Amino acid sequence: MQSEERNALRASGISARDGLSPQQRDRFSTSIAARICASRVFRQAETILIYKGIRGEVRLEALEEAVRKDFAKKRLAYPLCISKTEMIALQPLGEDAWKTGYCGIPEPVREKSVEIRPEEIDLVICPCTVFDSQGGRMGMGAGFYDRYLSRCMNAHIAAVAFEAQKAERIPMEPWDRPMELVFTEKTVYGAV
Repeated sequence: MQSEERNALRASGISARDGLSPQQRDRFSTSIAARICASRVFRQAETILIYKGIRGEVRLEALEEAVRKDFAKKRLAYPLCISKTEMIALQPLGEDAWKTGYCGIPEPVREKSVEIRPEEIDLVICPCTVFDSQGGRMGMGAGFYDRYLSRCMNAHIAAVAFEAQKAERIPMEPWDRPMELVFTEKTVYGAV
């Protein structure tokens, strides 16, 4: 029964984010990036794992731009799926260090990037399909982030989502990693 509930919640969150207009998504994504940049966990982090948004996900281009412009000493790493169950973090070394990967997601090219060990990461910013105010988060269901987060022993763990993706409660599985923070266009849930 719980998997049916989780699938329904995931579908509801995806539908809610896809129901936003492109203009709303852009505006809300910019607000979310500003909240991240203003946060203590971001300001203290040196190495940050983020992602390239696709379809209706929160876009983090404004965060990438802020790092280039105002936070040049920070390193941005991105996930690369290396199997059906595993991902690694890479820091691309140039604009030509990108390709279209798993599920159409822009991924760094391994040969044109530096691999970042999980213990080097100070902050992970996860995409999500649906979240709750207690730190519950669901991704697309493949478990890449949940498996990887268990190895990020020095990192604060956050998610980004639109307020429309919020659910009252996410039924958590034992392998689900709760988020310390969830950044939305309206607020930050959590206490770090």
